[in-house]
Amino acid sequence: MEWKKIPGVWGSKVFVWTQKVLAYLPFWMLYVIADVVFVLLYYVARYRRHVVADNISRSFPEKSEKERKEIVRQFYRNFADSFAETIKLHHVSDEQIKRRMVYENTKIVDELLNQGRSIVCYFAHCFNWEWAPSITLWASHKPGGDTVYSQVYRPLNNKPVDALYLHLRSRFGSESFAKSHVLRDLIRVNRAGKMNVCGFMSDQKPSHGDPTHVMRFLNQPTAMITGTETLARKLKMSAVYMDMYKLRRGHYKVRMRMVAEKPENLEPMELTERYAALLEQTIRRNPAIWLWSHKRWKYPVALPDDYDLTHPKK
Repeated sequence: MEWKKIPGVWGSKVFVWTQKVLAYLPFWMLYVIADVVFVLLYYVARYRRHVVADNISRSFPEKSEKERKEIVRQFYRNFADSFAETIKLHHVSDEQIKRRMVYENTKIVDELLNQGRSIVCYFAHCFNWEWAPSITLWASHKPGGDTVYSQVYRPLNNKPVDALYLHLRSRFGSESFAKSHVLRDLIRVNRAGKMNVCGFMSDQKPSHGDPTHVMRFLNQPTAMITGTETLARKLKMSAVYMDMYKLRRGHYKVRMRMVAEKPENLEPMELTERYAALLEQTIRRNPAIWLWSHKRWKYPVALPDDYDLTHPKK
């Protein structure tokens, strides 16, 4: 959803107020609304249908047309559900979110923090990523102590909506670091004698001027964001991956996976490629869980001339 298109300050305030009111509804009623949203997005507005269908077709040429159409339909189901689930963040309890967003293998986070290593958490726009900050409810090192939990974000031009989402993402004790200031904020935490656990959404199309690494991802040349790797190497932060599973409607599991304990010892771009490989596994396991409406391949790129020699197909 492109929040910058919500018209005017009053339109934004009505949008925010409506979300807060709807959040009092139980989950089942919100999912009834999500069913209506699905019909409107998929059948009526056909929101970015050509983008979604084209992305899926190029990513899964081995699938039949029927299979690809089903992925498209399930994606819009998940997309509509994510609105309802994000709205509920206003009034969901810690106990409710823990029943619906289960974290596994958080011991690797605890072990790294016990060793004094801060962590970058690679994650992606897999439904429902807005619930990811609830990791603090599962961690032994709680916010407010020796550890600062955070996520990197791009500030929205729409100030009321930006404030709304900053509030929702801080519900469970984490902070939000603006992309343009993330290095400064991470260093500030380090200088305060605390450790960082910082989430990076590194799966989308790089912004203009961002450093990139071109590799094969989902069957096509893809420019990957490399800023996460740069920060991990520079600040000697360990890297873990948040592997998202959708179990059923409104119920998710995240399994924490080690990407690299010491990224600074890896070859350049190896960390980025490890992340991309893990993300592709997640997407191939359940394609409809990823945000296909994003114009991920809007600007075509070419693989390096020696790519097939250095990255032989398995």
